[in-house]
Amino acid sequence: MSEHVFISGPASWNRIVVLDHLPEPVPHMQFALEEYETVGATSAGKALGLVGLGRRVRLHALFGADADGARVKRLLMQAGVALIAGDGGVTERHVNLMTRAGERVSLFLSTPSDPGEGADAELDAEVAQAMADASALVLDLSELSRRLLPTAVASGRPIWTDIHDYDGRSEFHRPFIEAADAIFMNADRIGPDPLPFMRSCIDRGASLVVCTLGAAGAVAVDASMTRHEVDAVAVDVRDTNGAGDAFMVGVLDATLSGAELPAALEAGASHAASVLVTRHLHPSLDALLGA
Repeated sequence: MSEHVFISGPASWNRIVVLDHLPEPVPHMQFALEEYETVGATSAGKALGLVGLGRRVRLHALFGADADGARVKRLLMQAGVALIAGDGGVTERHVNLMTRAGERVSLFLSTPSDPGEGADAELDAEVAQAMADASALVLDLSELSRRLLPTAVASGRPIWTDIHDYDGRSEFHRPFIEAADAIFMNADRIGPDPLPFMRSCIDRGASLVVCTLGAAGAVAVDASMTRHEVDAVAVDVRDTNGAGDAFMVGVLDATLSGAELPAALEAGASHAASVLVTRHLHPSLDALLGA
C-alpha cells in the first residue's frame, strides 16, 4: 500500500509503578509490586499498533535533545515507525501509578512545548506534505495537533481523533470534536450514558463515534444514527496501557481496508486484546525492551 497514515501527538518515556491499590491522599508508605520503564503516550501507541498491522505511518511528535528523547525515537524507529520529530525543548516523561485492575494516575514530569508555526519552515513543509499524502489523519489531543487542525481540514483527508475521558465540557477538546470525521472516547467521565453526546457529534457532522467500555466492549454510532456494539475479547490481562489506542487503530486499519463497521469494530476488539497481554504499548516492544 502506497499511502501512509499521518499521526500527530505525544510520545513519551514512562516509568510504570504497579501497586496493589492507588495511594490515598495522606502521608504513608506503600510497596510497589513491580516497576519498569517503557515507551508511552497515546500517539506512540497508535503508531506502533498501525505498523504492527502492516500500515505505513508518519508520526509527528515533539522531543527534547535529551537521553529520553533519543531513547524513545530509537525504539520507535526500530519498531518501524517513521518519525517527523519536532523540537519541544524537553521530552515528555510520565510516572504512571497503576493497579492490576487498570486504575491509573499519571504524573507528568516534563512536557514539551509546541514551537509554533514558522519556527522551522522546513519541518512545517514536511508535515504539510505528509498530511496531504496520507490516507487518514489521526490528531491526538495536544497543542501541536490543535495547531494543525486547519491544515487537516483543508487537506480533505478523513480526520480521526481520540478524546479519551472527555467530560462533555472541556473547551480544549472542542476543536477536535468539531473537526473530526471519526471520534473515539471512553466512558470514564462522560456520565452513565454516553449515547446522547455521541449522537450530538453525529448531528454536528461526524460520521462515526465510538465509546470504549473496558471489559464491557464498546458501543458505536454511525452516520445514520445506528447503534452498534462489540464485546471485548477475553484474555489474561497483563497491562491495560494502550488498549484504547489499539482498539482505535484496529478499527481504522479495517476501515481503510474497506470493512463495514461491525467487522471493523471486531477488528478493533481483537487488536486491543493483543496489547492487553504485554506490559508495553505494543508487543513489538517486547523484543526491544523485554517482555
